[in-house]
Amino acid sequence: MAWPLRVVLISAIAGGAVLSAGSLVRFSHAPMPDDGELLNPERYPLRTAYDVLGRRVGQEEAQRLNATPEGRAALSAANGAVAIDDALVRRGREAFYRETFGNEVFLSDVMGMLDGGLTPYEVARAILLLGGGGTTNLKVRMARDVTVGDRVWKTGELVPTGLDVARGSAFILGIRTFYDRGRLRMGITCALCHAAVDPASGKVVEGAPNTDLNAGLLMALASNTTAYFMHGSADPSAHPGDPARGVAVEGGSKMSLPDRAGFEAAAKAEVASWPAGSFDSSADRETNPTSIPSSFSAYGEPYSWSGRAGIGPFKGLSALNNNVHAANSDTTQQTQAAKTLFGLDPEVYLGTVLQGAAAPDLRYDPDSGRRPTELLRAADPTPGAPGLNSYAVLPSFPATNYMTDNGLLASVPGEAANYANNAMSAFQNLLRAPQASAGGDEERVRRGRAVFERVGCAGCHSGPALSNHRVVPVQEIGTQPSRARSTVRMEARLAPPAIFATDTPFPLPPDPKLVPIPLAGEELKQVQLAWGHAGTKGGYKVQNLVGLAWSAPYLHDSGVAVGPDAERQLGVPGTLDAGILPDPANSLRALVDRGLRAKVVAANAASQKARMARVTGEGHAYWADAEAGISGEEQAALVAYLLSINQLTEPVPVP
Repeated sequence: MAWPLRVVLISAIAGGAVLSAGSLVRFSHAPMPDDGELLNPERYPLRTAYDVLGRRVGQEEAQRLNATPEGRAALSAANGAVAIDDALVRRGREAFYRETFGNEVFLSDVMGMLDGGLTPYEVARAILLLGGGGTTNLKVRMARDVTVGDRVWKTGELVPTGLDVARGSAFILGIRTFYDRGRLRMGITCALCHAAVDPASGKVVEGAPNTDLNAGLLMALASNTTAYFMHGSADPSAHPGDPARGVAVEGGSKMSLPDRAGFEAAAKAEVASWPAGSFDSSADRETNPTSIPSSFSAYGEPYSWSGRAGIGPFKGLSALNNNVHAANSDTTQQTQAAKTLFGLDPEVYLGTVLQGAAAPDLRYDPDSGRRPTELLRAADPTPGAPGLNSYAVLPSFPATNYMTDNGLLASVPGEAANYANNAMSAFQNLLRAPQASAGGDEERVRRGRAVFERVGCAGCHSGPALSNHRVVPVQEIGTQPSRARSTVRMEARLAPPAIFATDTPFPLPPDPKLVPIPLAGEELKQVQLAWGHAGTKGGYKVQNLVGLAWSAPYLHDSGVAVGPDAERQLGVPGTLDAGILPDPANSLRALVDRGLRAKVVAANAASQKARMARVTGEGHAYWADAEAGISGEEQAALVAYLLSINQLTEPVPVP
């Protein structure tokens, strides 16, 4: 589509001047770049024929198995097998860029992402001002004053959103725009966080984390940030509401909701503390965001920073993809588990989420005489399923089962249940980072690999993706511990892990077949450690090292961040909070040099905002510095080697 035509289209959408509802009931669009618009169009060759609950079956083995009845049964959908072919990968790429699973309703109608400080008109205006040039950080003008903590964002002030627009595009990467019968909505896709625009070329890097996405600030500027309160430390009991405006709870008594204005202000302050490039995906009523990971995911299992996504299809990658949409993009689905997870009556929980909803049909008023669950039921676009998104519901809902937080599988009507998540996993496992530059010094990279071996990095960082796939106890790795225990409460309501047979249609038939996921022995112990269960204190996984040049800052809390000026741009306060992207080389040097790290940790500790988000930069105390007998040149060579890793180090089957 030519640039002028795209300008007209987005202007029409943003201004509400789309065709009348009589001639156009529903329209949606999300950008998906073609190969010519990618910086990394090369992918690994497809050499795996099936995934069977996380076990790769190569093409030759698949041929042998398909020659016998027993083998065909092993590769059947009834056994949890996913057949991998080009069609699956194509669907995975499309879903990566365009599938929202219906989260536009929660984000727009409940959270009010388009009804707060940033409006569709101002977003469209910001894109138009780019003139087709693209950006890695769309600056959007405030439409109205919004107070966030001790900061007032004034009307007309430019907000650094971190949203990416590719060169020549008129749409934000990873956002799907909907026009539906007079209502404008926005939903998010995986590409919002896991694809980024290269500032030099304006092209898209598939799989690179959006390291300056200001997700927390964007949510703080929404009209109903309270809808995400359970992902932060704001305490509803600290903001008592009017006792006369009570909600009927279990047992017939009434309880008041928190004061709307006071609790909204507290919720805004918490999410706004997140560093750019991070997101708090743990609903544990504690602010502890983690750095957005890359999607250079092949052989990077287990997934999530704690390693909690470690079982099921694609060795847990499908569980990670599912968690984004089945747990993180619709907080209404947690209503039935609210007492277990948050110590809140379900009606009080849902009433708190909905009392400030942007859309009148989802806004809860205690004076209405209805319960919050009755209001949601009447307005729910997905009747028969909990929450607002599109879910296939396991019989164990709302219990955790180590494959899902809650027994929900984000699914698309007309496809098999969980199909889009599996398709995205296949696509992501084929992604390679862009070709890395060694600065013309391959010999330096070779010397850096020798240092890597010499100081013992390879003891954990081994294998094709330079990870041994282990979860390390938090007391051993020493990094900020709160995220490691974020799933502790889920142990109180735990079901055996299972999924639907992979050919189960969605919507579900009356009696869908369940496939148990085997879990025992050492694998079970590792999963329990990742979830902080069975008496453990939790842990963090050994991170894979592919694509480090694109994923600064480092450690799960984003705390190891150093800018181009290694003397003054230290920690999150000196980089991301100051609008400065961390420099990968300097940040990696801080990861292995205890002197520079100490300065980074001190800078984080001095920031109230970083303390609120529990960003420290501590831990992973494995050094390659002068005290360890490593010269400055050897340290620089090690950093050069780490930055050169852009693909798997061994010729292994993928996805």
